[in-house]
Amino acid sequence: MPDSFDVVVLGSGAAGLTAAFTAAARGARVGVFEKADEVGGTAAWSGGNVWIPNNPLMAAAGATDSEAESMEYIMSLSRDLLEERLVRAYVRAGPEMVTFLDSEADTEFYVAEGFPDYHAENPGGRPGGGRTLETPLFPFDELGEWQHRVTRGPYFAELRLVQRETPIGAAVPNPPSAEELARRAARDERGRGQSLMGRLLKACLARGVVVTTGRRARRLVIEDGRVAGVEFDTPQGPGVVRAAAGVVLATGGFEWNEEYKRAFLRGPLTHPVTMPTSEGDGLYMAMKAGAMLGNMREAWWSPVADLPAGVNDMNRVMVNADRTRPRSIMVNRQGRRFTNEAANYNAFGGAFHQEDVATFSYANLPCWLIFDQEYLRRYGTVGPYPPGEVPPPWVIAASSLDDLAAKLEVPAEALKNTVAQWNANVATGRDPDFHRGESAHDRWWGDPHLKGQPEATLGPLEEAPFYAVSLKSGALGTKGGPRVDPDARVLDLDGEPIEGLYAAGNVMASPFGMTYGGAGGTLGPAMVYGYLAGRHLGARASGAAS
Repeated sequence: MPDSFDVVVLGSGAAGLTAAFTAAARGARVGVFEKADEVGGTAAWSGGNVWIPNNPLMAAAGATDSEAESMEYIMSLSRDLLEERLVRAYVRAGPEMVTFLDSEADTEFYVAEGFPDYHAENPGGRPGGGRTLETPLFPFDELGEWQHRVTRGPYFAELRLVQRETPIGAAVPNPPSAEELARRAARDERGRGQSLMGRLLKACLARGVVVTTGRRARRLVIEDGRVAGVEFDTPQGPGVVRAAAGVVLATGGFEWNEEYKRAFLRGPLTHPVTMPTSEGDGLYMAMKAGAMLGNMREAWWSPVADLPAGVNDMNRVMVNADRTRPRSIMVNRQGRRFTNEAANYNAFGGAFHQEDVATFSYANLPCWLIFDQEYLRRYGTVGPYPPGEVPPPWVIAASSLDDLAAKLEVPAEALKNTVAQWNANVATGRDPDFHRGESAHDRWWGDPHLKGQPEATLGPLEEAPFYAVSLKSGALGTKGGPRVDPDARVLDLDGEPIEGLYAAGNVMASPFGMTYGGAGGTLGPAMVYGYLAGRHLGARASGAAS
């Protein structure tokens, strides 16, 4: 392995590989170093959606957009906390990135048709979708020796599906036949996050990017005020790799670092659903280099359920579609609903972190997803459990609401009143308490055969037995870290770029602040700022930028 490159990229997720490919395509010698033994990061575990407003593929899908409307939408979610120049850099560079990657990296993006923005009714929002992209199936046998070195992750057994073949990505999903799945298996064709990361990895390797796994970065080498390389742990001890143009931090967040979580986050994050290697290594290096930090309270929040040992590697799973379906609600320890259960998962950070000032505790933790027998019959339950009559043994089952209340240790009368109120609301076709089913986002989820209607998510709880699943405060990663400029250069305490240091993805202070624009809202900024970093570094490596 060379001991020097023009560009050193730390991390091999969507941000890191986008930065690496972009710099390499501009002639830079690039080395990617991954802490884990496999490449792909949490992006390889994801659904693979990428949220790019005003992207060049929208017109062919019958959607329209503009820079002005994209800016209006994102800034409408900002609470005046977003830095407008970073949002504008994202909105402007996103379409350019899509064109570049489709042309040079064979990403083959297409619009996930119909997928609405998460707050589509806000000014500039898109109820009919168009901003969410995905990639088609990718044959992993094209990766040669790297075919089995992309992390598959614990969450998706459906590796051979694209998003539009699942209830998340299509109004009525049309899963492939057994014969088609066998055909896909012959060349190890994979979809979703696997496809995206397989395509980016292939493109990087074709451009001569050197990828090294099992190599943890420990500190930045700073000489004469600029970042000149990285010190790594190696089997032979500490070793230095030099970077003539610069270093890109793309190491993910700090959600697996208990000390950092206690120091920075605004509320509990007990159940991350990301690579356990996301321990804040990049944040540590940036702080040591004198970086100004931003957005440190925030994460990409999500409700998460514990699973029994052996179901997947982490024994936990995000709870997304399950909580949006008819015949289910969420209740807190008072036995009451506390939010719109069909809201986007990031919004649950606010619900889970609401304080009960009388008891100095979190008002909505613990909480439970509760549902009835007809729900189980139609939809199954959390995790890889198909529809049927009998729940898995770890689900709390009760013969009546009184019995369920006793098992959850919540007030029985409150729980019964909550269910009665919910059922009465459902009978009228609306939820005046929390407005579930009113937004395009709510109606996209739920029962896939009823998409676009309030009934997709509104349905009574009336058939015993009743069931409950405990939900925890989780996240797809933290989103605070070093502040950057529109070229993804890390800024110091005076707001000046630290020469030679860049950041992209969850390691940086997200340009989205606390917001989440739409499906792919994590990968969108990660890849765009990876692209901006790679573009600037490619110019530096060729001597075109100072």
